[in-house]
Amino acid sequence: MPRRRRPREFRPTDDTLTGSGRGRGRTRRAQETVSSMAASRRPTLADVAREVGVSAKTVSRVLNEDGPASAETRKQVLAAVAKLGFQPNLMARNIRVGGPDTTIGLVIPDLANPFFGAVARSIEDTVRDRGLTLLMGSSADDPDRERALTDKFLARRVSVLMVVPSVGADHSHLKTHRATGLPVVFLDRPGVGLATDSVVSSNRTGSRGGVAHLVAHGHRRIGFVGDLPVKLYTRRERLAGYREALQEAGLPADRSLITNAHDRQGASAATAQLLALPDPPTALFAGNNIVALGIVGELARSKRKDVAVVAFDDVELAEALEPALTVVAQDPEEIGRAAAATALSRLDGDRTRARTVTVPTRLIVRGSGEQPLGGDAA
Repeated sequence: MPRRRRPREFRPTDDTLTGSGRGRGRTRRAQETVSSMAASRRPTLADVAREVGVSAKTVSRVLNEDGPASAETRKQVLAAVAKLGFQPNLMARNIRVGGPDTTIGLVIPDLANPFFGAVARSIEDTVRDRGLTLLMGSSADDPDRERALTDKFLARRVSVLMVVPSVGADHSHLKTHRATGLPVVFLDRPGVGLATDSVVSSNRTGSRGGVAHLVAHGHRRIGFVGDLPVKLYTRRERLAGYREALQEAGLPADRSLITNAHDRQGASAATAQLLALPDPPTALFAGNNIVALGIVGELARSKRKDVAVVAFDDVELAEALEPALTVVAQDPEEIGRAAAATALSRLDGDRTRARTVTVPTRLIVRGSGEQPLGGDAA
């Protein structure tokens, strides 16, 4: 019968006693892992409390200034906050205490459009002194995306909601929020299903003046290249102004002279289509600045300098074009200021009826709209 082996006696080594060698390596790696995990997440209120050696409630009292705390404790808490890089979760706090956030939510169709960029900058400049911060998102003119963005802003409990409405959007879902005091302001276009404040340009009046300017220079066949979709508020208003100017001049509104485009390529194609008509227009009115760039590009490619052009909304470097572009200029800075001022008055307790602020446009004469009828082609 084989003899049983005695179990090997466990003898502690220097490694196990002192953490040196393989044991110390394992311990160091574990500590590094914990440190890495700590570094990969945001510091919390509890982290600040542990750093100082006080309760999380004490840290909260110091940061929110809503309770007693000694000068020394306050000093230690603020030092720990700076050391750890702690940022209070204002949204969570506002939800907890039932107050609004210190932000304004702005939904625009296109972040790349300089017009909306100027509007946003003006809003931000106006509300900054009130301690409000502007948050912005793009709807891409999609009603579902607009709704998703507004829902996210509402979840943050923004102090003000501003929206450039998308075509086809229904804003009745904001009625409850509006009724409970949330200022809601529509920009550039009125909303649908909600009676609230709006700030718009004088689209119809401006368009009528731009087309009348072409008529005054002898043009009788004036093409219109408008934005898409055709139900877009600004497109409808500007087309109405175009028709009113023709009617006032005793000119017929020829449907073959009315086209639409949503980008530069589309506007270029629409311009080529108009110029290929048996009785082509001698002047063109652009429904917006993006369309205007497409028109100017097509005229340059076809070497047509005999076609007069007036654009609704100004174009960057319009004076550098040949000829320089005559425009009906909007005032995006004033639109932003008016929207911000309206929102701030609501925050200050103004409970009067919803109002629409109409910001005037102005005609800027630069040369392209003054091309006389029958000018020579290049």
